[in-house]
Amino acid sequence: MEDEMTTEKIYPLLLTREQASIFLGIDPKSFDKYIRNHSELKRFMIGRQERFLIDELTSFVKNHLTDN
Repeated sequence: MEDEMTTEKIYPLLLTREQASIFLGIDPKSFDKYIRNHSELKRFMIGRQERFLIDELTSFVKNHLTDN
């Protein structure tokens, strides 16, 4: 519960590409290549601009864990 409150204070509800990559701790180019272009990642569109929810980013990462 405390982590959620801290996250809400630091990040807006809808994250830009740059904010999403910072949240995940990866380079924006890696976000584009490995995550952003994946068809399973849900996003919110504002015109032609993409925005991402922290819950969706977290779910995406958890659903794509490997055993290696």
